[in-house]
Amino acid sequence: MQNSAPLIVQGDRTLLLDVHAPLADECRCALIPFAELERSPEHLHTYRLSSLSLWNAAGAGFTPDYAVDVLKKYSRFDIPQSISTWIYETAARFGKIRLVPDSVQGAAKPAEDSLILQTDSLAVFRELEANKKLAKYLTPICENLRFRLSLTDRGTIKEELLKTGWPVKDEVPLKEGEPLDIHMREKTLSGKDFIVRRYQKEAAEAFLGDCGPGTGFGTLVLPCGSGKTIIGILLMAKLRTNTLIVTANISSVHQWIDEIIDKTDLSAEKIGEYSGEKKEVRPVTAATYQVLTRRPEKDGPYPHFKLFRERNWGLIIYDEVHLLPAPVFRVTAELQAVRRAGLTATLVREDGCEGLVFSLVGPKRYDVPWKELETSGWIAGAECIEFRVDLDKGKELEYAVASVRQKHRIAGENPLKVPLVLDLVKRFPDDRILIIGQYLNQLFEIAGLLNIPIITGKTPIRERDMIYNDFRQGKLRVLAVSKVANFAIDLPDASMAIQISGTFGSRQEEAQRLGRILRPKNRTARFITLITADTQEEEYGSNRQQFLAEQGYSYRLVRRIEEIPDFDNTNESSEKLNGAETARGTV
Repeated sequence: MQNSAPLIVQGDRTLLLDVHAPLADECRCALIPFAELERSPEHLHTYRLSSLSLWNAAGAGFTPDYAVDVLKKYSRFDIPQSISTWIYETAARFGKIRLVPDSVQGAAKPAEDSLILQTDSLAVFRELEANKKLAKYLTPICENLRFRLSLTDRGTIKEELLKTGWPVKDEVPLKEGEPLDIHMREKTLSGKDFIVRRYQKEAAEAFLGDCGPGTGFGTLVLPCGSGKTIIGILLMAKLRTNTLIVTANISSVHQWIDEIIDKTDLSAEKIGEYSGEKKEVRPVTAATYQVLTRRPEKDGPYPHFKLFRERNWGLIIYDEVHLLPAPVFRVTAELQAVRRAGLTATLVREDGCEGLVFSLVGPKRYDVPWKELETSGWIAGAECIEFRVDLDKGKELEYAVASVRQKHRIAGENPLKVPLVLDLVKRFPDDRILIIGQYLNQLFEIAGLLNIPIITGKTPIRERDMIYNDFRQGKLRVLAVSKVANFAIDLPDASMAIQISGTFGSRQEEAQRLGRILRPKNRTARFITLITADTQEEEYGSNRQQFLAEQGYSYRLVRRIEEIPDFDNTNESSEKLNGAETARGTV
């Protein structure tokens, strides 16, 4: 028994990490490959062991021996025997079923339109053979415990087998794609030094592995503001192949294109935009999920899916991979022969489909906690504040008799939030402020009173880009944005976000909105959420706060503006940031 050890392993597969104990940081790093961080408040961080977390680890090359040894090394008490047994039994399921090329005896090379699913266990073979859902995809080859399947069913089979508790080890080599000569710059176009950060290199190396079978596909999880775009560009420079980038919105498409031009020697003529306005297909092409899933008829085909096959892509990057819509999931299932990288700040999906990302994009290859990068100065520190607002007296009766959905809207559009937003903007004149909301009438009212621009889904692309650029250059101090700005928008100088309403209890939205203000800066950022007291918003607010607590952010509750402190922004985090400036370059 090690009373000073940092970890407590519990029989329900939760792990409690005492962050004040010796070796706590070392233990946390050792847990990342095989345990999922659930909560990280001030003193005890909670991790959980799950089948998916162990299979993610196995897919990245970690063994069950590694997991058990880590628990034994850092545990304060003896590990429950049931935990060790469960780890070995669960991890052993990964690799029991393998996907390999269909090498026909006597043929010079494997078949191009079929694959083999194989196992060494007769019991597993019989289980799969008896599964009626799999029967339409698999043709048994009984003499050697194999099944033959169509190449186009590669992803679908992996998805279906994961649902039954059988993760597939995919050992089919990936195609190389059409070559592309691309190199990283040592200096950006503006002449500043450009140096890739250590964790960005580690993420790219974790994805690529030894470039052998079982590598070259997977998900990379890093905080907003950490430079996930740079990791994608680094992968492109290492693989030197035609690349398709699929991202959340048109502004993000433009940011990807600008970053590629700024940080590589690739000319603008070799980079295409595939959007509602343009349909360019070039060696590097950036598209949106929305344009790919657009179709003329509700039950008709998706005409823009042809983009996935218009070039010999060697790499597909799914930016904000947690947003992958169902139709793109189906295409991803067909594109299993292509290297594919998923980038995200959080794998939380409110629909619980994290397993689909594992099956169709690939296992988590790299993960780094938000607070670790904050401590190192790579992302800004943030104080999260919930401001409780009374419900307008004139709305109390309407709220009392409303439906659940109507209650959410009445609380979100509470008229008393409007003067509070104006007071917050006035109170903090040195902050660059984003006002983020769900309901457009409310946002337009606030934008009119403050005489500021507003960006919604209907804002023309050129106008949207001009407004974002004015904010980046300091011509605008305050900007109102709808949920269109939740994802992949780089506004590095934003130091305060005022969230006036949100999408029910979405933890993932909370993470993305916080991410808008975490770009490195010499000050502590503020994330202020306005919640109507004693309404449904309080419950949804607590669900949304879960993500912030999981990442280690404290949450202050206030009822008066005077309770929000002015920060001394020459703090330790800022000093660390200044020391890291050279390595950051212009990322």
